[in-house]
Amino acid sequence: MTGPVKPVRPGELHAASRGALTLAAQGFFWVSGERCETSAGPALRAPMYVEYWIPQELRHPWPLILVHGGGGQGLDFLGTVDGREGWVHWFVRRGHAVYVVDRPGHGRAPFHPDVLGPMGPLLPTAFLAEWFCHPERYPDRYPQARLHDKWPGPGTFGDRLFDHFLASAGPHQANLAQAHRDVQRAMAELLDAVGPAILLTHSAGGPAGWLAADARPNLVKAIIAVEPSGPPFTERAGGTLQWGLTAAPLTFDPPAASPSELQLEERAPVRAGTVACRVQKEPARRLPHLEGFPIVVVTAEASWMATDNHGVVDFLRQAGAHIEHLRLEDHGVHGNGHAMMLEINSDTVAAVIERWIAANGLS
Repeated sequence: MTGPVKPVRPGELHAASRGALTLAAQGFFWVSGERCETSAGPALRAPMYVEYWIPQELRHPWPLILVHGGGGQGLDFLGTVDGREGWVHWFVRRGHAVYVVDRPGHGRAPFHPDVLGPMGPLLPTAFLAEWFCHPERYPDRYPQARLHDKWPGPGTFGDRLFDHFLASAGPHQANLAQAHRDVQRAMAELLDAVGPAILLTHSAGGPAGWLAADARPNLVKAIIAVEPSGPPFTERAGGTLQWGLTAAPLTFDPPAASPSELQLEERAPVRAGTVACRVQKEPARRLPHLEGFPIVVVTAEASWMATDNHGVVDFLRQAGAHIEHLRLEDHGVHGNGHAMMLEINSDTVAAVIERWIAANGLS
């Protein structure tokens, strides 16, 4: 490790700037969490950190709420692996108000086992390197792996860019269902405070979007799910997506009192290089709180999720959602992996997303 991945002295940062970032307001607040009792006395469990960036020239009616994935944190949207501005800056420079969160137990939202319960296992460094940074070296793992070419540097332990990425990886709750309940409560409280918003989620942050809409359907204007957790009903670290897209309950119509009431079948893939995924047997129960607003699933060409993200789309469409599947290669954007907001063409990906926002009358 040879230090930061970009200049950090004031004069150097000024010289490297993309120009003035003119804000009307910038700061943070907390979604406060629930009161609980611990061996140390009363405490707050599962608070959520929220940082806001409000441009001087506010050009769009609905703010973006950015929700990070897995072992990451909100700073995944605040800068790229190679030290450039992140999606927060990109959208703010184009007149969007942005709120970026650290989900409960991640980043600046503290994790203590006495409050949140046990931590999940440490993510292996080799997993991060091989699946996020250079899957092209393992082309037998999934068909699209060989197409990956957008990670900066070698993506190996000891490379300063990879170490910068690795430094941000943190713990997650071992109990997936509890983690989903916690983030649903926090996101609902955030929407109550902010008002109607567009949710932009990534990876394991995807359930936060579905659950927030389930709790506050009238406050969600759209969901942009960037490679959300899936496919439906699959097992994940700490639990299973037993309600389809989440480990915590979703509202179905007709009601389902338990996941066992959801009758499933396997649907064959219709695109080369993809896998069969599970949907409901017909007649399928609807997800009424995920109707009435546009949803898009964004999938990178060379990510492992290129093989199964269609399962999320199929499940939601069957349940009544107005949903599109935006595959980056169909929009001329090639070679990206799962962490596309950190890769060398992150601005190009953000532009595709903003075009979708505009095309759906949200700007």
